[in-house]
Parts: sequence; C-alpha cells; structure tokens
Amino acid sequence: MKSSSLALAIVGLLVSIAPAQDAPRFDRTVRGKENFEAAIPRPDQDQVAAEKLAAHIAKTGKRPNILWMIVDDMGYGDPGCYGGGGAIGAATPNMDRLARDGLKLTSCYSQQTCTPTRSAILTGRLPMRTGLTRPILAGDKLTKNPWADERSLPALLSDAGYHTLLTGKWHVGEPKGMRPHDIGFDEFYGFYPAQKEITQGKDARRYPDLVNDPQLIRAFEAIKPDDHLQHGFKGGRTETLEQIKTTEDMGRAEKKLADFTIQRIGELAQQDKPFFIEHCFMKVHCDNFPNPDLGPLSAAKYFYKEAVAEVDLHTGEIVKALDDAGVLEDTMIFFTSDNGPQMDGWPDAGYTPFRGAKGTTFEGGVRVPGIAYWKGMISPGRESDGLFDLMDLFGVALNLAGVSTDTLAQDKYYDFVDQTSFLLADDGESAREAVYFWWGSTLMACRMREYKLHTKVILPESTHMDIDYSTLQTAGLAGWYFNLYVDPKESMPVGHRRNAWLASVLGKLKAHGATFKKYPPKDIGL
Repeated sequence: MKSSSLALAIVGLLVSIAPAQDAPRFDRTVRGKENFEAAIPRPDQDQVAAEKLAAHIAKTGKRPNILWMIVDDMGYGDPGCYGGGGAIGAATPNMDRLARDGLKLTSCYSQQTCTPTRSAILTGRLPMRTGLTRPILAGDKLTKNPWADERSLPALLSDAGYHTLLTGKWHVGEPKGMRPHDIGFDEFYGFYPAQKEITQGKDARRYPDLVNDPQLIRAFEAIKPDDHLQHGFKGGRTETLEQIKTTEDMGRAEKKLADFTIQRIGELAQQDKPFFIEHCFMKVHCDNFPNPDLGPLSAAKYFYKEAVAEVDLHTGEIVKALDDAGVLEDTMIFFTSDNGPQMDGWPDAGYTPFRGAKGTTFEGGVRVPGIAYWKGMISPGRESDGLFDLMDLFGVALNLAGVSTDTLAQDKYYDFVDQTSFLLADDGESAREAVYFWWGSTLMACRMREYKLHTKVILPESTHMDIDYSTLQTAGLAGWYFNLYVDPKESMPVGHRRNAWLASVLGKLKAHGATFKKYPPKDIGL
C-alpha cells in the first residue's frame, strides 16, 4: 500500500474508533473554525483571563502595551533560569529575574531557523504556508512577494490604534514591499540581515579569501545585503543611516538599538495610544563581536558569552525603561529566542541540553526559552511545561488588542492558538495539543503532549555540523517515536515497546498535512 493511502487509512481508522464527545480523549482539541488550528477548550480559565483583562483596561483606560524581546540563535540552556548563566560563564540576572517574577515556559517552540520563526509570529501561519521556509540570503531571487496577500500582526494592531515598532534584526526580506515598514509596522529602526551577512565582507581574519580577493569582494558587493542602519516609516519613507564598516561597528550596534527602544518607550508612554514593540537583538547570532565600550561583561570572555551578557544587560535596561516611564504594569512582555544555537559557528555558539541545534527539528533546534512577564497580571514564580508555539504570540496579541479573528482571511489556514488565558490565569493550562515541525517544504515531526514522532530527521555527519555537514533522512520504517519526559535527548525510540499512542500521534501528523490540500502553500522561489 502506498504511504499516502496508508496515512489516509490510519486517519480514517482513528476517526471510526473515536470515543464519544463527552468521553476522555487522547486528542482533546475542538476546532472552532475550519481554517484555524484546533485547540483544547479551557472555558473556565478563558473567563478568568477575560475578566482580568477587562478590569485592567477599565482601570487604565486603554489596551495594554505589548513588548517582545527576541534573541537571535540563543540556546535553551544559555539563560541561568534554564540551567546556564553563571554556571557556563555568562550570568543572566535580568533574564532570570523576568522568569522568577513571571511565567517560565519549559516547552516553548520556534521554527528551526530565523526567517521562518520571524515570519510565523507575525502571520500566525507556518512558513510552509507563506513560502518563507528559510532565510533569504545574498543572491536569492524571489519569484513573488510573500507579504503581498498576508495580513500581518503589526498591520492589524496598527489599525486597532497601536503604534507598532520593530527595532533590530529583520531578515524577512529587504526589497520594497517586504521591509518591516512596508508590511504593517509604523516604524522600523534596525538592520535588514543578520550580523554574519553584514560582517563577512569586513572580517579579513575569518573570511580572508573573500575580503582580500579584489575580484571576489567586488562580486560580493554587487549582491550583498544592505549593511546600513535603517530608519523606516509606514508609507515607505526610509532614512539610511550609518554604515557598518568594521567589526567594531557591529559590536557597538546592539547598544545603539537598545538605546533607541528605550528612547521610544519614554516617548510612546506619553501618548494616549498603546504600543507594540518587537525588539529583535542582533546578537547572539554568529559572528559575534564585543562592544569595545562595554566589555568584558562575562566570566568566560569568549565572544559568544560576551554577547549573551550584553543581551542580558540591555534586557534589564529595556524593562527598567518601562518602569521609569510608568508603564511596566501596563505592558505584557515576552522574552524568547528565534531558534536553538547555531552550533556550526562553535565556539561562537550557544548551549542546549537537547539533541540537535539550529537547522534541525530535534529539540535542540526548536525548543527555546520562553518567558512571559506582566507585573500585576501574570503571577510571579509560575512554571509550566504546557506546549507553546511562538506563533501563539500572534493570537495573544490579537486578544490583548481586542482584534477579532473574524478579520482574518477565510481562504487561508491559521496555525496559531490563542494562549492568552494560559499566560494570564494563575493556574492556566495550555490550549495547544500539538506542535508541528517542518524543514523547508518537508513535514518532519510532531510533538503531542510529551510524545514526539519524527518521520524525517536531520543528522549531522560530524560534531557541531548540524547545517553545513548534515543529511536529511527518513526516520525508519515506523518513524522515530520518543517520550520526552523519560528521554528528553531523543536517544531511543519507544513506539512499539513502551507506548500505545504511536498511531494517534501519527494520525495527528497526517491530519495536519492534509490541511495543505484545501489550503495550498505558497512558492516564492526559496
């Protein structure tokens, strides 16, 4: 029997043997709308959260501010609150304080590389649906603008009366029509590409064959991404500011970005409208360069550790700016990383206790720190292993801003789950039953509860070579099925020996794949 026929047969069998609606079920979800991801009903905590939010709005007279802080390529184990910090050479007191005073998520998931994650959280849709399946690199030629028919979160919030600002790294397209201030942000202050894309043409020690070869550097200059700090405004007006000319310039850039966010917080706090700020750190994506005006900041002194310590420093400064402006209690903060550590850059790379790294769909590539903090609204000291996909931030932001999901397109499938009550209710539980993992256009894996099934895997052929020296392989005859509570390193499949739910998770995975038949993916040339 062909694999597609087998998949449909399994899904049909699962449906035929499904218990009555009021009986306990392994898959606890209910689908509210056909084109929305099904969620676990949590009516009691939804009511608690709604009442809590309504009381806050009545007290303040406006909708809450929203601040996301997104680190680039930070490992799950880098912050002290996740087992790293001072113990591995770079203390993170400010990250740790957010976790201690808020909600620490231990099963928070990203996509396996940066562009897919950054696009997913702004669209509420998987990268396979939008076409933004991998980073856009020098020399890429897109066949269409993936944002042209997407309704982005900043556009929705801007229409709802928010001032929307992205500071820092973008890396989701720099042609006109794809820049942050083209796709819905009222304001953008930052850089279009990642650090490495900027500095590789300036670092003769690391890239001597490029920098010191006149022919190659001329060719690179013709296709390289923009290396200027940009200040853009809705409508397209763009001010091109200073150029990154040296690695020292790149080292200083992080502070310049943080200072701008701090400045804008003070200014926006004086306005009647709420704000949405997505602060995207350039660090800790390799190649990292320390700020010569600040260091050393870490015990380890290595460039990566210096970058972690600097991100922590600016995290504390940004939170303090909210407090100084009198809006800390009016602002929901979420702190995270866009994927796991890029081990190909080691030792300029982070730490994860899990198998794999950036570029893979093993836990090391996709399980990231996730901290929700809102003074007076999220009870301190909470910790949860409930599933949370970073796409769920899309739904949380819509809820906080009072934007109805009825405004979203009916001909598109949305993968986010509204997790507002998970974050706000004192004993909140996740409404997400499953997280799906893609690598490019390949459906790789599914986590459902504590179980994870891989049908395809990325396997490195050498130590730390999860991207540059790895292969895509089929994960055995029955897939690789792990219980993450007894085997968090995904080392020994247990599907036929110690688990009865393999077929159920496989059915969930196949049902997810089937949504692409009615709602086909976009191909933008990547």
